Amino acid sequence: MDTTGPLVLTLAARATPEEVARLCALLGEAAPTDVICDVGGLTHADLAAVDALARLRLAARRRGHRLRFEGAGGELRRLLDLVGLAGLV
Repeated sequence: MDTTGPLVLTLAARATPEEVARLCALLGEAAPTDVICDVGGLTHADLAAVDALARLRLAARRRGHRLRFEGAGGELRRLLDLVGLAGLV
């Protein structure tokens, strides 16, 4: 694993439980670092996406990572604001 820059994760069009588990496992294996999670590919801003982002944030914090999400579209931003998690993106 390249440790010279931030760890970059990418969410697919739909955040499945399997994908989130895989990404959380990657976070668990990595030494504490900056992590960028690209959510620009999410095509469905739904509660599954909100759950995925919240789980990734929790997994990152538990391991000591500094996680930021990039590429969130307007629909996802509005949904996160609606559920009180606007600070995630």
